[in-house]
Amino acid sequence: MDYRVIKEGELFMLSELNGDIGRDNEQGHGLYAQDTRFLSRFELEVDGAKPMLLSSAGDKSYVASFRLIKEVKDEGAIEVTRDRFIYNGRLYERIAFTNYFPREIAFDASVSFDADFQDMFLVRKYRTGDVGKMEGVVVQDQEMTFRYLGADQVIRQTRISWDAEGGQVYTGGTVTFLLSLKIQETWSVTFQIVPMADKLLPTGKPLRFDEGLQRLEQSYEAWYADNTRIASDSPVFNELYRRGVQDLRMLTTDIGYGDTTVAGLPWFAVPFGRDSLITSLFMLPINPRHAVGTLRTLAAYQGEKVDPWRDEQPGKIMHEIRFGELVTTQQSPFSPYYGTIDSTPLFLVLIGEYYRWTGDLSLVQELRPNITRALDYIDASMRSGSGFMAYKQEADKGFPNQGWKDSANSIMHENGAYADSPIALAEVQGYVYQAKHSLAPLFELMGEPETARRLAAEAEELQARFESAYWMEDEQCYAIALDKDLRQVRSVSSNPGHLLMSGMPEASRAKAQAVRMMKPDMFNGYGIRTMSTQSTGYYPMSYHNGSVWPHDNAMILLGLGKLGLKQEAEQVISGLLDASVHFEYQRLPELFCGHDAGLGHPVPYPTTCSPQAWAAGTSIVFLQAMLGLYPDALRREIALSPFLVQGMNQLEATHIAIGGGHLSVRVTRNADGSTFSVEILENTTGYTVVE
Repeated sequence: MDYRVIKEGELFMLSELNGDIGRDNEQGHGLYAQDTRFLSRFELEVDGAKPMLLSSAGDKSYVASFRLIKEVKDEGAIEVTRDRFIYNGRLYERIAFTNYFPREIAFDASVSFDADFQDMFLVRKYRTGDVGKMEGVVVQDQEMTFRYLGADQVIRQTRISWDAEGGQVYTGGTVTFLLSLKIQETWSVTFQIVPMADKLLPTGKPLRFDEGLQRLEQSYEAWYADNTRIASDSPVFNELYRRGVQDLRMLTTDIGYGDTTVAGLPWFAVPFGRDSLITSLFMLPINPRHAVGTLRTLAAYQGEKVDPWRDEQPGKIMHEIRFGELVTTQQSPFSPYYGTIDSTPLFLVLIGEYYRWTGDLSLVQELRPNITRALDYIDASMRSGSGFMAYKQEADKGFPNQGWKDSANSIMHENGAYADSPIALAEVQGYVYQAKHSLAPLFELMGEPETARRLAAEAEELQARFESAYWMEDEQCYAIALDKDLRQVRSVSSNPGHLLMSGMPEASRAKAQAVRMMKPDMFNGYGIRTMSTQSTGYYPMSYHNGSVWPHDNAMILLGLGKLGLKQEAEQVISGLLDASVHFEYQRLPELFCGHDAGLGHPVPYPTTCSPQAWAAGTSIVFLQAMLGLYPDALRREIALSPFLVQGMNQLEATHIAIGGGHLSVRVTRNADGSTFSVEILENTTGYTVVE
């Protein structure tokens, strides 16, 4: 990555590799909260010049460290270290200067600040709009405050304070310290930067740098302890798993209804529908409780009315919510925006899967009204004429394509023409089937047998219609979509791979779909491409038409695991593990290019979120797939059918939360190399393990 980013709670900090937010800031660097840039400059100079970067570290998701030097050749140098983290609504940064000249040295150290309070959409040049105005800078002893009055009449402020005396504050926001250090003497200053607005205030009292960092690290250790822990003889898998679990903690937020995950950094640090739901689905094996906050958050913002401005309809689950000035002044429809076709059925899928892991019917009962409204929205969509759930853009500033591949060119016919809407995506029909199929027995448990029977029948009817309309016999796979005329959009793509998770495809076709995705035109050696190299529109550097998305592969893996297709599952996991070692800190990015693995390395996509929530959750799906772990609270059983990827001979997973307790298992490769032994180390779940 050519940037450093850290996040905690509502705040995230994006900077250059040297730690600066420069004066000429075209990359959008800054300190952000509530989709507002509260710090637009944070620039360090020694004797009027920028020190040279020696190293930049972001291996811990919550701390960024920088080492710099201001050198006079053949004489000596001033070494500068910068360490930063965010805790309780404050950015802490400690800057230390050490004299490595062979004599006492005098110099000045300057730190320049500015705050433009720009809306995220303006920073990204994604929107224009009428905004507020700066109200000046207030300077006090060891403190300065930038103040802005928004067009929404909200006062936003950035307060910057420091703990070292003697700093001179100059007009424009520069603090300068005149220093004199003896040989190898170190001097440091700690800055605290606090964004403030009506609903954005720091919590707790300011802490010393070391105390704040210690508390932050303790919160991460508590996070690790509360989730499933793994150990294997594969260092690559171990590191990828720990990286993913760590990044998911970083990407956790709470906007008032419990913890959920934001989509990714730097530009999507807000809850989403699809992204947060899929991430929560992936996180079930480390702790099903992570799904609760996501479900409650999305239920709170469920659509209530017909509003074409926001693509809102009653019962619909949102796509994305923003909190910046353009949203609060209704210049942008993201308050929230509902332009997504898959969030609503995925909301129901997650409820069904949550119950299978936990047996917690109380949450299902709590969300009963939301479930009913979501089902009503789905049924209304399916009654529109096609018999399938379809989308059409309504909002002028919304998305033309509203599945997870939401690029304008992502749904393309063989002749290169874009499909006309309404468009019925293949995987969405699978989500609808899975939602109704999994909810039917829950309505039975809630004393509503007629609703249960109706949902089960509707699922079976959808399955029959789907098999007739989507199967491409010549390709031995399903079409990506149907267009407005119910014509197949005959791209060979990864989307139908999600169907395997749903259980909707007929058994022989499910197997054929899996085999088709593993052919060389789809599987590039590192993962399954989004589009076949033989399809019109294939482009390996595209966003959705030939790239490889880890989360897309993970959705497919969930289905391969359910179907017991271990050879295909092992191939996908091994490919992505091989790819992971080529990325910084072994962090799988949002996506990478679709070039063949024969190049010797995956080709990075030029603009990708990293860290990104559903990419971080991919390693958890690896764990579930290798264990063949599928709990079922209805039967009070835990299916366990493990395998290990090549190069791994033992895998231990402990503290897996299922039912009313925990499961811990150890899987060992036997001497024949192809079979595996399972040892149950703990089972307090109340469920029977079925191997």
